[in-house]
Amino acid sequence: MAKPTILVVDDESRMRELIRLYLQGDFSVVEAADGLTALRQINTSEPALVLLDVMMPGLDGWATLQRIREETAIPVIMLTARGDVPDRVQGLRMGADDYVAKPFDGRELAARIHAVLRRTSGPVSAVIRRGGLVVNPVERTASYQGRSLSLTPKEFELLALLAAHPGQAFPRERLLDRVWGPDFGGDSRTVDSHIKNLREELGEGAGMIATVWGVGYRFVEEPHAKS
Repeated sequence: MAKPTILVVDDESRMRELIRLYLQGDFSVVEAADGLTALRQINTSEPALVLLDVMMPGLDGWATLQRIREETAIPVIMLTARGDVPDRVQGLRMGADDYVAKPFDGRELAARIHAVLRRTSGPVSAVIRRGGLVVNPVERTASYQGRSLSLTPKEFELLALLAAHPGQAFPRERLLDRVWGPDFGGDSRTVDSHIKNLREELGEGAGMIATVWGVGYRFVEEPHAKS
């Protein structure tokens, strides 16, 4: 059986290497030195869990956690040198699954990862259900009226993002940033072409992806004619 992949996000290379040494017996480890790289790694590496440092330059751990929670239910353990109760409470309220203060014992860290993976292995809380649409961000599967949808990774991410926020209008630029990342060099036509393909795959459910003229797109609960 393949080892679960753990994404270690910390701006200190020595800390990432130390964690890799702690975990390499039980897990495969991928690394990111900043929040933006971590968001891309989640899409490309599909880790089972993220170890996320709080104190990072640029997009810090709190902001990275918020972005992760807007798009996926992947388990997250926060890593920080600050072990104050208010920090732990903040992390848990924002959707972190656990909180480990530095310095930590490698055996305890591995045990906490195993515990979180056991606790979050069920897909129920991750599933998005909107009428006949079912989206599972953890398994990265989607179906409409019982029919499995054949989606590219970006089409799936667009659908999951929109379905997770029914009624909310997403400008094309925000969809580009959230799905393709801030470093993507394309333009809004990329979003339009992916939405077109997504609607075609949804078939009778295409109307769930509604056009907000002059802005972008939003998800609506009841399918209607294509916009």
